[in-house]
Amino acid sequence: MSIDEKTKAAAWRQIRQYGDPVLKEESRRVAPGDEIRQLSERMIRIMYAADGVGLAAPQIGILQQLIVFRFGSEEPQVLLNPEITWMSEETETEPEGCLSLASLAVDVERALKIKVTGLDLEGSERELELEGLEARILQHEVDHLGGLMIHNRTTREQRKDLMGRLRQTRLPGD
Repeated sequence: MSIDEKTKAAAWRQIRQYGDPVLKEESRRVAPGDEIRQLSERMIRIMYAADGVGLAAPQIGILQQLIVFRFGSEEPQVLLNPEITWMSEETETEPEGCLSLASLAVDVERALKIKVTGLDLEGSERELELEGLEARILQHEVDHLGGLMIHNRTTREQRKDLMGRLRQTRLPGD
């Protein structure tokens, strides 16, 4: 999918950035329907235009438990009311970026394997067993639904460094 600079800038203007109070709020459960389908389609367009691999509804100012994500070249996926039901004790610390932090990255420790349940757009139950990068993506997006961001899951030193870099960063199109 080729994205022009104007489309990319428009997408970035829709993504709430660090400091926006909505990013600290808990999201509400949702039921499948036309509004949720339209919202998920909008979120997928924004995710692609911003070169993201995942996006949670709070990141565009909507406090609903809806996430969209993609794994590599696979079709984008949608999950309503996702819940992590199991996490491995084995963890891995890797750099992780966030569209709500201007794509800046910090090291975040995450479970290496997880199980996630939720609903698809038709209301059918889904259970995903994920590991590695895929598990990291879902943990990151589910965190957003609970008002958490990567700076909440890193060291004090990294948080301080991240905030300094964030002050010097401009979003695409600014």
